[in-house]
Amino acid sequence: MAAETFTLEVVTPQREVVREPVAEVQVPGRGGYLGILAGHTPLLTELGIGALSYRKGTQTVYVAIAGGFAEVLSGRVLVLADAAQRADEIDVSQAQSELAEAQKKLAAGASAASTDWDAALQSVARAQTWLDVATRAGAGSSSAH
Repeated sequence: MAAETFTLEVVTPQREVVREPVAEVQVPGRGGYLGILAGHTPLLTELGIGALSYRKGTQTVYVAIAGGFAEVLSGRVLVLADAAQRADEIDVSQAQSELAEAQKKLAAGASAASTDWDAALQSVARAQTWLDVATRAGAGSSSAH
C-alpha cells in the first residue's frame, strides 16, 4: 500500500527551495518541532531556526530554515521562510566560518553593555543549524533537488 502524500513547498523571498510530494515533514516551529502527515489538521505556525526534514519513500531530506511561517492546508504544506537552503547547497567551510565569526561576536559581546544578545544568539543558532544540516546530509542521508 502506498503511503499518502501531500505537496511540500518551501519558499523564501528570493526563490523556491522545495516543491515535492512527501509523506511526512518535520518543521522547526517557534516553540518546538511539529510533525506533519497527510490529513493533518489545518494550522498556521511561526517558524524558528532549525532543520526542516521531509520523507520521500525511504529517503530523508534536510533543509536549513530560519524564521518565517508554515501553513498546513488540505494536501499541502507551505513554508514561507525568511531564509532556507537545502543540505546539498550548503558550503560547509563557509558555514564553519560563519559559526566561528558568530561565536566570536557573542564572546566579545560579554564585555559590551550594548550587545544585542538576542541577535547574537540567533546568529550562532543559524550558523550552527546550517552546519548541522550540511553534516547530516553528508553523514549518509540523501538530499534531493
